[in-house]
Amino acid sequence: MQCHNGHTLCSTCKTRVHNRCPTCRQELGDIRCLALEKIAESLELPCRYSSLGCPEIFPYYSKLKHEAICNFRPYNCPYAGSDCSVVGDIPYLVAHLRDDHRVDMHSGCTFNHRYVKSNPVEVENATWMLTVFHCFGQYFCLHFEAFQLGMAPVYMAFLRFMGDEREARTYSYSLEIGGNGRRQIWEGSPRSIRDSHKKVRDSHDGLIVYRNMALFFSGGDRKELKLRVTGRIWKEQQNPEGGVCIPNLCS
Repeated sequence: MQCHNGHTLCSTCKTRVHNRCPTCRQELGDIRCLALEKIAESLELPCRYSSLGCPEIFPYYSKLKHEAICNFRPYNCPYAGSDCSVVGDIPYLVAHLRDDHRVDMHSGCTFNHRYVKSNPVEVENATWMLTVFHCFGQYFCLHFEAFQLGMAPVYMAFLRFMGDEREARTYSYSLEIGGNGRRQIWEGSPRSIRDSHKKVRDSHDGLIVYRNMALFFSGGDRKELKLRVTGRIWKEQQNPEGGVCIPNLCS
């Protein structure tokens, strides 16, 4: 945009100066500076995430569209217990989860967790810190928590991949929850941490067990929660001969 005296500024800044030219204080109006717009269109600029590894260079307007979906853009902290504003690459977030949130860190692609809550109030409001697993050279976040599904109290377990969506789809995982001679099984692909914890939970993309069933799994007088959650993670590999995916299991 430009004022009547030819001073220019972008449309975003125009709203910040309340439609007054910051140079001569004249009213800006709605005069576009077409010459500068043409120059902006001809510029090629590096992605703002070039310092994080993105090698791409784009015309100005394409650059903005690319940056919204750039695979090198920082990730949000995947911790679900608080509204954490930390962003960064995966190594930085792993260190942040370990040092600042004190999450449990495990190596290996199989897990066997036991969740016990004996206080009735804790049974109703049970939430657990996430657990991070390291396998295949990657990191995965296991969530297990309580929330309301409609009017029904439920527990849900799901896995998120610390990386982008495309790579997340190359992995699969299974979860089994049970006790008292009963079990419930889920199998699927982990979601990327690009999808927020709330988005994954609200899409019900994981193992869901109703509280009354969980208490039945726990046995006893149905007032104490004693659940065992087991699972494994594997990587789907392409068979070069038949073109089908075969599981690559981690020892």
